[in-house]
Amino acid sequence: MTATKPFIPILDLKPEVDELRGEIMAAIGRVLDRTDFIMGEDVHLFEQEVAAYLGVKHAIGVNSGTDALVIALRALGIGPGDEVITTPFTFFATAESISMVGARPVFVDIELDTLNMDVNGIEAAITERTKAIMPVHLYGRPVDMDRVMLLAQERGLKVVEDCAQSFGARWNGRQTGTIGHLGAYSFFPSKNLGAYGDGGLIATDDDTLADTARMLRVHGSRKKYHNETVGYNSRLDTLQAAILRVKLPHMERSNEHRCAVAKRYNEGFADFPGLVTPEAVEGHSFHQYTVRVLNGRRDELQQALAEQGIGTMVYYPIPQDQLPIYKGQYPSYPHSEQAAQEVLSLPMGHKLSESDQSEVIRAVRTFFDI
Repeated sequence: MTATKPFIPILDLKPEVDELRGEIMAAIGRVLDRTDFIMGEDVHLFEQEVAAYLGVKHAIGVNSGTDALVIALRALGIGPGDEVITTPFTFFATAESISMVGARPVFVDIELDTLNMDVNGIEAAITERTKAIMPVHLYGRPVDMDRVMLLAQERGLKVVEDCAQSFGARWNGRQTGTIGHLGAYSFFPSKNLGAYGDGGLIATDDDTLADTARMLRVHGSRKKYHNETVGYNSRLDTLQAAILRVKLPHMERSNEHRCAVAKRYNEGFADFPGLVTPEAVEGHSFHQYTVRVLNGRRDELQQALAEQGIGTMVYYPIPQDQLPIYKGQYPSYPHSEQAAQEVLSLPMGHKLSESDQSEVIRAVRTFFDI
């Protein structure tokens, strides 16, 4: 009888849970003992610790990465009639947050080599209604923030960095999310720094923006029962903050391992004419390891890997401008559309074993008959 090969998921969270279980259960136990479940001690301590890690004055915990984007835009006063420039190739929360505050997302096509927004196209997209730029550091690869900030300064625009996939990534030594006026992070469980539920964070060095963000996350009030504006019920849960405090000290080691995984993949796929691998640039945190499969063979490869028990994902099959909510409102973005037909994310994570990775490489080589 032939033994069944173990399934290799695109991300396996269990090894990390097993490794940190004792610390995590102790941290949860302390919250249970204090019963400070809303805006408790661990929220305030996590905000201090993560601000120190990022190198910013203010870190404001919120309910999700989406809320972090919405509240960041609201803090800047962006609303109906305004435009925010961003990328068509990312998760819907990016454009959704812009629409949620009443503004209009304006898309700039991506570069195929980075899969990030093409900074060269931003200036042509600016109109008299443009108020901000929202670069997305997709898959953990930083956007060229020097050029984004120079253009923003020249044109009087604000910058909100979407760092949902780039916690711990750096651009020229600076953490993503700390270069623009505000940075928005997600702690969805699959992220490099993931909670065991939803969670998000806003980072900024601006005292006024931080004060406004803190007000907006608690129903628009600085003082309880003294609501100044319509805000949100968007507080980082104390239990999640306690878990994140356990995981934060492991971030550098975790991201280093992800980079090592990416390097091994790139070496294993170096001679593949039908595969474009991501460049392992300095500062990349490799939230995902995403290749481009050429010649229309992406779905075929994904199916072949699935048949061998290897999990993959397509991030993202539909560009934002082509989603039902926006379809027909924008011109064509050919690079974004091409990427949506070619991208495939392979198993990645700081606990991915070399043996599992070797199996993935072997399976891909077999598919390409190399």
